[in-house]
Amino acid sequence: MKTSTTIPHADAGEQSELLRIRAAYARRKKLMSAERYLRTNPGHLYSLHEREVTMASLLRRIGLSSLSGLRILDLGCGRGSTLRLLLEYGADPDLLFGIDLMEDHVQVAHALSPNMHFSCGSTTRLPYADASFDLILQFLLFTSVLSDAARGRIAREISRVLSPGGNFLWYDFAFNNPRNPDVRGIRLTEIRRLFPDFTMEARRVTVAPPLGRALGRLGPSVYYLASQLRLISTHYFCLLKT
Repeated sequence: MKTSTTIPHADAGEQSELLRIRAAYARRKKLMSAERYLRTNPGHLYSLHEREVTMASLLRRIGLSSLSGLRILDLGCGRGSTLRLLLEYGADPDLLFGIDLMEDHVQVAHALSPNMHFSCGSTTRLPYADASFDLILQFLLFTSVLSDAARGRIAREISRVLSPGGNFLWYDFAFNNPRNPDVRGIRLTEIRRLFPDFTMEARRVTVAPPLGRALGRLGPSVYYLASQLRLISTHYFCLLKT
């Protein structure tokens, strides 16, 4: 599968931002230790558990004991791991869709989950019809987008393809990382500004990753105790509803 380095119909500013994001991910791939995001890394594993517990709680809050029959879209789907997790919640493989800007991520997602639907492209121009999805997820996508204009386009696309009464799950960090100028944290005020017509329930989660990795080496009880101290939690998990 080959993908153009440009996005059809995107203006110059949008193209520049998309190229910047691709270059940032390429740099990160070269510099990042592969071990950091392995499930055998205790701190990372415990943070995934914390995130999933929060997701399950929010789904219960809206009466979704099963995701069966729902058309679901994951924005910035990477290699498809989140969509595969949703199978454990009753989601139907043929109703699961993912889109990612990185071609190599999409190729791996296709290989691992050929019964799901993956596209390589920009979330600023979603290749789906209006009101196509019952549930949309974005986990750590928006903070990789520095352009306010591009963030606004993505938010409008989410609003367009989400069906009336549909749900949108947001997981992302709230604070800037001084060591990584390629990302920018997003506070609740900005989320509300991006989605003014949505209701929102927000929970602060995830022990600050450097601290979480250190605590993970001390065992799950230490990590989970620390996770109750919201002052050291750096992410928001939000349920937004039309």
